[in-house]
Amino acid sequence: MFEEMFCNRLIQLRQEKNISTRDMSLSLGQSESYINRIENGKMLPSMTVFFYICDYFGITPREFFDTENASSMELIQAYKQLQAMDDETRRHVIAIIQDLTRDM
Repeated sequence: MFEEMFCNRLIQLRQEKNISTRDMSLSLGQSESYINRIENGKMLPSMTVFFYICDYFGITPREFFDTENASSMELIQAYKQLQAMDDETRRHVIAIIQDLTRDM
């Protein structure tokens, strides 16, 4: 059960970023089929590689396992993008969000 959940979450994260299993495997310094084997339930990564996977997606291990809130990954990424913006751009984006959600 854990293995299936792990595989499904990895697939979800990878597909959200539109990354092939091969490219991800090579980016992690592994063989071309490494991520494919994990996603097919043939193996699990070591803890070290798991931390590399989390870093690759820009998430914490806790966020990796946070399947209760499906949009949490998008919110975290949006927050990080807001942080990277200059003050004026950030104020404009926040104003747009406030305008869009005014009647909610």
